[in-house]
Amino acid sequence: MGKKDASTAKLLVDQYRKQIGKQDYKKTKVALKATRLKAEAKKSASGVRDTILVVVAILFFLLCVYAFFYLNLRTELDLDVDVD
Repeated sequence: MGKKDASTAKLLVDQYRKQIGKQDYKKTKVALKATRLKAEAKKSASGVRDTILVVVAILFFLLCVYAFFYLNLRTELDLDVDVD
């Protein structure tokens, strides 16, 4: 008797799981397309972001080099004025 009750409970649980799985699959068909589009947009945006970061890094490097030479030449010019 105990086995018979256990098998029907198992069948009910399996049916419930299948039902939930079908409902979840139905939901994800529409959501899957939206998720895929969002992921593609994120991938393309990351390429643009990486490009912008590289350009900003190069500009920062050039600014540092320019500032170094500007300050270096400025101090040399100040020394030439003091010698006179």
